[in-house]
Amino acid sequence: MPQMMPLSWLTLFTLFSMTLVLFATMNYYSYILKTKITKKSEIKTNNMNWKW
Repeated sequence: MPQMMPLSWLTLFTLFSMTLVLFATMNYYSYILKTKITKKSEIKTNNMNWKW
């Protein structure tokens, strides 16, 4: 198949590798982390007074 000769294995490997990296970075940066904001009154503090 002489038509496929310009697409060598190195070119195809770099093409598929770059698409893998592209999709991995798109999936990593598209995730939005929703942080739960807690107020000062909601934070439980455990005061331990040691009685020697």
